[in-house]
Amino acid sequence: MGLKTILAGAAASVAALSAGSAFAAGHDGITVGYFLEWPMPFEYAKQMGTYDEALGMTVNWVSFDTGTAMSAAMASGDVQLSVSQGVPPFVVATSAGQDLQALDVAVSYSDNDNCVVAEALEIDKDSAGELAGKKVAVPLGTAAHYGFLKQMSHFGVDLASLNIVDMAPPDGAAAIAQGSVDMFCGWGGSLRRAKEFGNVLLTGAEKEELGILVFDLTSGPASWVAENSDTVAKFLAVTAEANAMWADEANHAEMLPVIAKDAGMSEEDTAATLATFVFPTVEDQLSAKWLGGGAQEFMSGVADVFVEAGSIDSALPSYADNVNTGPLATANGM
Repeated sequence: MGLKTILAGAAASVAALSAGSAFAAGHDGITVGYFLEWPMPFEYAKQMGTYDEALGMTVNWVSFDTGTAMSAAMASGDVQLSVSQGVPPFVVATSAGQDLQALDVAVSYSDNDNCVVAEALEIDKDSAGELAGKKVAVPLGTAAHYGFLKQMSHFGVDLASLNIVDMAPPDGAAAIAQGSVDMFCGWGGSLRRAKEFGNVLLTGAEKEELGILVFDLTSGPASWVAENSDTVAKFLAVTAEANAMWADEANHAEMLPVIAKDAGMSEEDTAATLATFVFPTVEDQLSAKWLGGGAQEFMSGVADVFVEAGSIDSALPSYADNVNTGPLATANGM
């Protein structure tokens, strides 16, 4: 499936949300995209009204199923910032010319984005070649899609031999549960449900060894960020404070119920998911491993894989201009 199809589908899913009160961004507020069933410390601050207080305006929140839909909403001006957009959808959009910037590293989660093979097939990493001819549910243009491509390349499985179906993770999880697909790729609550019906081929640690990093960004349109850098810095500062609060286990009892409610999950599932997440400190994010160079190199690698797979037409010469550490550096001093 080509990029145009991916983006058209994303645009349609955004249109389906309607341009109603969810997108009530104006002079008195901003609209921020996020994922349900993707519990993060920022949701505590969201529920507590900390963002509104720090920014001096109303922050309207709207949930999405995929990072590609987030890109489309930011392109249309309906959404000003997206929390936890995957690097691959960010790369798909920027490679196509969308002027987005990565503003922070929202979360690193190699164990919480993966592919699951249906139990009945009894296929594991030693017999992955048997996947040829199988039907796979993959949300195209996402972190799960990138991980899927890299895993298939590692196992020597020809993509042309697979029946790849573009499905958002909740739909893919339902499909593997019903037996209508042989493999599921996705994240979060959907991945947890899919694992009840199958097994992963590689663990998070095994994927990292292959260079399959899995992390999300807070992103926004470059022009909007340039005009509202102070607002962005305040937003990132609140997020960093919430992450620092969560880093102290003494705060878990207070924060967990609030985060679980906001994520639309049970406290047990929320705790299990958060245990697989790493929230780098601002200092770490600004270091060479992440936004100081590592993220930009990784974006180029993702783009190259997508070009090779025919998912995007071409890669940018560099993704350096698509990372803006200015607001995060300012937030660090707040």
